[in-house]
Amino acid sequence: MFTGIIEELGTVTNLVPEKDNLHISVKSNMTSELKIDQSVSHNGVCLTVVSISEDEYTVTAIKETLERSSLGHLKTGDTINLERAMKLGDRLDGHIVQGHVDQTAVCSDIKNANGSWVFTFTYDPTSNNITIEKGSITIDGTSLTVVDSGKDFFSVAIIPYTYEHTNFKNYRPGTTVNLEFDVVGKYVARLLDLHK
Repeated sequence: MFTGIIEELGTVTNLVPEKDNLHISVKSNMTSELKIDQSVSHNGVCLTVVSISEDEYTVTAIKETLERSSLGHLKTGDTINLERAMKLGDRLDGHIVQGHVDQTAVCSDIKNANGSWVFTFTYDPTSNNITIEKGSITIDGTSLTVVDSGKDFFSVAIIPYTYEHTNFKNYRPGTTVNLEFDVVGKYVARLLDLHK
């Protein structure tokens, strides 16, 4: 379980395919505090630490994860958002984030809003995932509030702190991102679907 509050940015140092899996090595300041078997969110994807070496650690993404998320597009040198799993009793500063990506979206527009930015993303609505204005959304592991919502798009406002401390500063129109929709909304949508 995560909060969607990014702890730091990591750098991808190595990518090693093995059959349908991809071993991803990351250089991070938090590496010395990690343990084997620990869960870490990588651009919103919960992955298990499988090895640690000095200031780098390695996680493994399986085929389904690579198909459902943007991790299969990573390149050496890419910057990724990192968050360790929350501790029981911690403040929930973002919202409840599972680290299970529902689908990807594409950044379609970035507007400078005189001190902040408004990012718009489009996504395939056929999976029945929805957003609502003032509802929660997780983009690459970052907990955000939806400011505008449509059938296949939504917008979020990004303050300077978030812009500087996440990989939002690297986004351009056409950038693919990972989405995790609000877990409460997903349960409500599922219940409504069952009662049709």
